[in-house]
Amino acid sequence: MAIRLIENFRALFYAPFYAARLIGAYQAEGVDVEHLASPNPEHTAASLADGSADVMWGGPLRVMRTHDRDPGSDIVCFADAVARDPFFIIGREPRPEFTFTDLLRARLATVAEVPTPWICLQDDLRRAGVDPDAVRRVSGPSMEANAQALRDGQVDAVQLFQPYAEALLSSDAGHLWYAAATRGPTAYTTFVTRRATLAGRHEELVRMTRALHRALRWLAGAGEAEIARLLAPLFPAVPSALIGAATVRYRALGLYAANPVIAPEGVARLKAAMLAAGDLRRDIPFEAVVDTSVALAAQAG
Repeated sequence: MAIRLIENFRALFYAPFYAARLIGAYQAEGVDVEHLASPNPEHTAASLADGSADVMWGGPLRVMRTHDRDPGSDIVCFADAVARDPFFIIGREPRPEFTFTDLLRARLATVAEVPTPWICLQDDLRRAGVDPDAVRRVSGPSMEANAQALRDGQVDAVQLFQPYAEALLSSDAGHLWYAAATRGPTAYTTFVTRRATLAGRHEELVRMTRALHRALRWLAGAGEAEIARLLAPLFPAVPSALIGAATVRYRALGLYAANPVIAPEGVARLKAAMLAAGDLRRDIPFEAVVDTSVALAAQAG
């Protein structure tokens, strides 16, 4: 029986998960994986909970939120892929000496589609001594709409991911102020399952995680054009050259995990941001939301 893997939503920073399928890593590891699409993260999480999917990829933020609400939850992260924050702040004017205090003098459009980017940026601001509530923030429009608002001069800076950032940079319509990946490890996207699945399908999940590791190694060494050719069919509206440049920028920032073992430091940084934002009501132990046994077995094999 195939492992039913559900995609969180279509995004370029999920390249390791797409690559695992497209380079034939699952077949090479002898594991049958059925890929399911999802319209949004809420549907993805519900599919795992109701048993219509076996594994999803998604943010540890949602797993910690689930454990905060239900301490008896059996949802667990088990293999790392995106180990740093994939979002950028792109400004209308060059700001080569950018500091977070610059955002106090800007109209900043932040991400509305998902909660993690703003939660993490708030933590960056607080650590720099800047009150997030003092930022003139625009929240509500999509990243695509915000990118256009920057081009039109309606905002001074935007928070968004690839390929929107690369499109602005490559056309000189925007300038890089801040790459959130430079913050350091921040657990962003992992394989997630239920503990019963982790126990009952352990060997299959080990093989699946080995396949992810193959994909991570492939991304680390592939050329820009090769990456673009692989991913282009999944992003038909994005120019191939933009796909390659965007993914290589992510790679240069250390976005992708070197191996699938989830590191405590990245989870701790994300949890600290959530606690500071009031998004968690209590401290969640690393062991409650992460099981590294499958990834360690995959790495050893």
